[in-house]
Amino acid sequence: MMRILGTIYAGLLGLAFGSFLNVCLSRWPQGESVIAPRSHCRNCAHMLPWWENLPLISWLLLRGRCRNCHCRIGWRYPLVELAIGALWAFSAWQLPHWGVNPQSPVIAIYYGPVVLVGQMILTWLLVALAVLDADNLWLPDWITLPGAALGFAFTLLKLELRVELTSLTGLAFTDGLEHERFGIYGIALKWLLGVVAAAGLVLLIRWIYWLVRHREGIGLGDAKLMALLAAWLGLPGALLAFGLGVVMGAALALILLAIPSARSQSERWALSKLPLGTFLCVGGVVSSLWGQPIVAAYLRWAGF
Repeated sequence: MMRILGTIYAGLLGLAFGSFLNVCLSRWPQGESVIAPRSHCRNCAHMLPWWENLPLISWLLLRGRCRNCHCRIGWRYPLVELAIGALWAFSAWQLPHWGVNPQSPVIAIYYGPVVLVGQMILTWLLVALAVLDADNLWLPDWITLPGAALGFAFTLLKLELRVELTSLTGLAFTDGLEHERFGIYGIALKWLLGVVAAAGLVLLIRWIYWLVRHREGIGLGDAKLMALLAAWLGLPGALLAFGLGVVMGAALALILLAIPSARSQSERWALSKLPLGTFLCVGGVVSSLWGQPIVAAYLRWAGF
């Protein structure tokens, strides 16, 4: 029962934070404050009363249009709210049963919420960056760099809690934080080197592309995004997100190339930019939720 209630609460909280994220996504690119003025129509400046500002519900009741000027309200608004709500609810549902059991050790009860809060923050950041890159080809440093630092801090906190949890309960973990083998400082250094390696991978590809084509192929923002992913997910998780992102980007490129109008303007199409950061963020969400079973399945298939 506690798991069901926690999942519902996390989903509702996700809808509210998704609504706030929509405000941020509309105002950040314009350099506007996300605090003032109140939520309003971007076309006619109509101030929204509370009942026009309910996540998902208001968009459905208004049929996707402003009540004052009847301007269309884009699909991005309900999709972002639904994405955050669904992902937060799923993250809460995945919380280990011992993390929501009142009879568990106190440290176990603390550990579960810490993992959940970290997952919720990461999901919020990735959805924000995915939309910003898709709409504006923009991955702002003031999100990616603090996001990477926060991810590293959360990893250290999770490791500290895990040391005590393992000593009390004997639970075994297999996600790369093997403190028994490396020690706390050793695993922290290993994790930090993974962050550098993930960013370095994108920088290496960027440099090779410049040598071959003599123009920029991957932005520096993508390298910082990879550092963020590695800080939260570790190097294997970040590499999985990168692989998934590249596959999705290549698939979209092939689909666009198959469109007759794109083929007739092949030179212009070749110079167009695809939001790699958006695909990396989608891959990051998948990796954060299902990364361990995907990597384990791949290793079994490869015979390791």
